[in-house]
Amino acid sequence: MKACTVCKLITDKDQCERCGSPTSDNWSGLLIITNPEESKVAKELNITEQGEYCLRVR
Repeated sequence: MKACTVCKLITDKDQCERCGSPTSDNWSGLLIITNPEESKVAKELNITEQGEYCLRVR
C-alpha cells in the first residue's frame, strides 16, 4: 500500500485518485475515518471524506 504525499489517502496506485499527487511507500500510522462530519480527529486533520489515511508520509 502507498499513501498520498499531500492528502495522506491510502491507495495502491502511484498517483492519488483524489488529488492527483504522487504516492509514497514510506508512511506510518493507519487512520480509518468512517464519519468525517462527527470525527474530532478528522476535523483536526482537515479530512472531509471517509476513507483510510496515514498519519505521516515521506
